[in-house]
Amino acid sequence: MAQIAARAGIPASEAEAAEARLTELGLLRPSPGGGLVAISPESAADALLAPIEQDILQRRIAMAATRARLHALSGDYLEARSMRSAKSSIEVVEGIDNTRAVIADLDRTCAKSVDALHPGGGQSRAAIQAATPGDLEILERGVKARTLMQHTARRHQPTVGYVTTLIEAGAQVRSITALPSRMLIYDGSCAVLPLDPLHTKTGVALVRDPTVLGFLQQLFEHYWDRAVDFVEGPKKSGNAPVGVDRDVLVLMAAGKKDEAIAHQLGMSPRSVSRVVARLLEQLDADSRFQAGARAALNGWLS
Repeated sequence: MAQIAARAGIPASEAEAAEARLTELGLLRPSPGGGLVAISPESAADALLAPIEQDILQRRIAMAATRARLHALSGDYLEARSMRSAKSSIEVVEGIDNTRAVIADLDRTCAKSVDALHPGGGQSRAAIQAATPGDLEILERGVKARTLMQHTARRHQPTVGYVTTLIEAGAQVRSITALPSRMLIYDGSCAVLPLDPLHTKTGVALVRDPTVLGFLQQLFEHYWDRAVDFVEGPKKSGNAPVGVDRDVLVLMAAGKKDEAIAHQLGMSPRSVSRVVARLLEQLDADSRFQAGARAALNGWLS
């Protein structure tokens, strides 16, 4: 070491530390003739990493065996789920965590279609971030996805971005004035309905009865046929109000107050008041009754 340190121009302590480090890495090994001999980095790496690679191999084998045992239970799981469905055409699932688990399971196992009703003025950013990966995975599998929202969701930019992403991935999204409740229909064989439409975290009911499912599917088709493409918006017709303005006009002509209109359309009362004021000005009317009468004469309520 003293000679090596002198030739390298370093202190003997530094040379000894380097020798210890090289020995630790397997780059120096005892020679049969005495002393130490240098080993190539490739050989040292093979010797040093061999135990770790062996451990990784054993873990991979154990993982594959565990995965195979779990997959072997898939048939039992599907059979048990079908037996559960046969015993009861309506299954109640309580709590938000249980609800999310059930919906995630239905997302993974659906094969043909998912029809969804999403009332309200838009979804939260957290809900959008949580739903997007699963929605895209469903579309990648070739599942036909149709979603209905309310016109008011068009003014919620996070929801607009979310819908644009889904449409680009192959989904169909439309909007309509009002929707009765949240609803999901998977493969036409299972519908998910909230136990309490006003408090969706309470839980859901899974409906598998063919008669009820048939009605719910017809309900979805009823709204779907009357909706417009989300990205295009309601089509204009002359100078008549369109979109939300027309919806407010129709309900206003029916005698409903701002609060009732706001509740039905998923808007704030202040927004409804602004629309009403705009309609009164457009119709040159002094009262809501006069506005309704002139709108009827113009054929705007038909």
